[in-house]
Amino acid sequence: MWAFKPLILIALVMFFSAATLQAEPTTDFVSVAEDAADKDARMAWWREARFGMFIHWGLYSVLAGRYEDKPVDNYGEWIYEKAQIPLPYYETLTEQFNPVSFDADQWVQTAKDAGMKYLVITSKHHDGFCLWDSVVGDYNVMRRTPFRRDILAELAKACKKHKLRLCFYYSIMDWHHPDYLPRRAWDSRPVQEADYERYVEYMKAQLKELITRYDPAVLWFDGEWEDTWTHAHGRDLYRYLRALKPDLVINNRIDKGRQESGAAGTFDPSIYAGDFGTPEQEIPETGLSYDWETCMTMNDTWGYKTDDRNWKTAETLIRQLADTAGKGGNYLLNVGPKANGMFPDESIKLLSQMGTWMRTNGESVYGTTAGPIGRPEWGRCTQKEDGRYTRLYLHIFEWPRDGVLEIQGLTNKVHKAMLLDGKRPLKTTADATGIRVTLPQTPPDAINSVVVLSVFGKLQMTASAAATP
Repeated sequence: MWAFKPLILIALVMFFSAATLQAEPTTDFVSVAEDAADKDARMAWWREARFGMFIHWGLYSVLAGRYEDKPVDNYGEWIYEKAQIPLPYYETLTEQFNPVSFDADQWVQTAKDAGMKYLVITSKHHDGFCLWDSVVGDYNVMRRTPFRRDILAELAKACKKHKLRLCFYYSIMDWHHPDYLPRRAWDSRPVQEADYERYVEYMKAQLKELITRYDPAVLWFDGEWEDTWTHAHGRDLYRYLRALKPDLVINNRIDKGRQESGAAGTFDPSIYAGDFGTPEQEIPETGLSYDWETCMTMNDTWGYKTDDRNWKTAETLIRQLADTAGKGGNYLLNVGPKANGMFPDESIKLLSQMGTWMRTNGESVYGTTAGPIGRPEWGRCTQKEDGRYTRLYLHIFEWPRDGVLEIQGLTNKVHKAMLLDGKRPLKTTADATGIRVTLPQTPPDAINSVVVLSVFGKLQMTASAAATP
């Protein structure tokens, strides 16, 4: 009889654990979150960076958006599900994944030259394939492909060399793992043999491996919307990861808040786990009351797709960066490398153009906070406090025809004004309605010229002019 006591205890633990995992959302998440000072310390580098590179790369890159020689809607990385590809066929893509042109140093140098400060790569996307030498399962680049190189290890080395933060995207959803549920309708594997909690333990083991081996600065989750992943799962995983690495930055998609918030990427940090919100393919009309990062593609797809030629312009991307920073957010811009390991030529060209602009104007993005004047017709505004002064960075998209830039409602005394391009001084005048800056006849940059307006003290705005960006 006494010999069965350990089994009884295990059963009780499993019972109560299962009950806990079904718990409804509560409003006491602050009880498992650290105080504001701890979070500020953890987020300091992230808030300073403002600009990062997203990379979607995996087996789907081999198909490049085509199955049975036909394009599949607008999807690259989702092609397994959208084309309902039989799993045995999809697994054969491992034999074709041999990115001999992959050069981690070149990738990181490209990001750095573009002005980016961190890099987020899909360590594992929804298809379950892993880009590192995982010993937790064998569905990975080292054990299934002819490439047999640890991609994440090479990127970690290159990021350390170039002083960029390496971060990992990780999908909670997993179409390949035998224990993940719900199973896709065309997947013939028997559902009865699946054990979702066993999958959760597999996921935790992989995440521990990523943290202890590569020391990522951010874990960027996705695929949390299916019903099998619960609010309790999210809280539990957040606690687990925070214990492994206290300064780890974790996005809100670890929990269920994004799905239930009613707006893409936003959430309630007092209820749901996560350090920042994640608007996707959109920039909120106004800023958010907490840290956030918008992720954006250069064309229409995340993973490489041969038929997607709808590339955004450098003007669009540079102005999106300024718009995001002007509302207090980070801008995470995606690249979908080809299966051979090369960035598309169009991506390289756009990143080069952004880098040219950032080398002159990066000061107006890095370490800034949301501007105080909303969304003026002429552009956007970011700001920094600098001892006795506050600097306003006026991002001018539309150059005033009369050569005068008006900042309505600003009542501070002006210290100085200049063009960030070459630090050329500018004349200012002020009255009760605000401050005017006299500009040269032509803009130094056709896309986004930046004027630095330095004023004494903290910002003072009239009540009618003050706006939440």
